[in-house]
Amino acid sequence: MGVYHGNDLRKITGGMKGRHVKVKRKYLTGRHPLNPTLGEKTEAKIVRVRGGNVKVKIKTASEANVYIPSQKKTVKAKVLKVIDNPSNRDLAKRGVVTRGAIIQTEVGKAVVTSRPGQDGVVNAVLVEGS
Repeated sequence: MGVYHGNDLRKITGGMKGRHVKVKRKYLTGRHPLNPTLGEKTEAKIVRVRGGNVKVKIKTASEANVYIPSQKKTVKAKVLKVIDNPSNRDLAKRGVVTRGAIIQTEVGKAVVTSRPGQDGVVNAVLVEGS
């Protein structure tokens, strides 16, 4: 089921907003977030989006591309757990991988820089000195 991302037809107080279209338009629809979690293997979902384009969304992630700044190289490392998620503590508790989440990998702690629910890949930068 879709989510309406358009402006509602009335104000919070109940008054009318002025001139507007009286129906909800197809281009104002959205989708619920997929909330990618950790799993044994990486599973992706391919979704057709507006304009006939394709968006790859991750359902479960097992590995991340971790950039190591001191060595200036990127390695593929297994994700062990989600340590913290500054945007929402509940997401960290549930093990949801989002942009800005701090994850524990085989290489060390890393901050996720990509949007796994939108990009289809988990990219992260190693937090050195921890």
